[in-house]
Amino acid sequence: MYILGYFLQAVAGVLDIVLTIAMVVVIARAVLSWVSPDPHNPIVRIINQLSEPFLFPIRRRVPYFSGIDFSPIIALLIIFFLNEFVVNSLYRIAAPMTH
Repeated sequence: MYILGYFLQAVAGVLDIVLTIAMVVVIARAVLSWVSPDPHNPIVRIINQLSEPFLFPIRRRVPYFSGIDFSPIIALLIIFFLNEFVVNSLYRIAAPMTH
């Protein structure tokens, strides 16, 4: 049973890293939207390509309010919830299996 526990710990660790990277990318995208950088810059293009899968589904459902895009805030809340709930739940499930 300990193998399943270690597997769940590994999944939780990888998911934690992925969600943290997603959070950083969404924050970087929001900061870049304030300064309007060169869209041909490779770093800007990479950040836009990585953040769009998170932000586009939210933008389809949530309209702009007074020209303000709330999709990064909603995406960060979702990512934070997944990180706190799913990752911590996986760690809690795996803990008794590894002892």
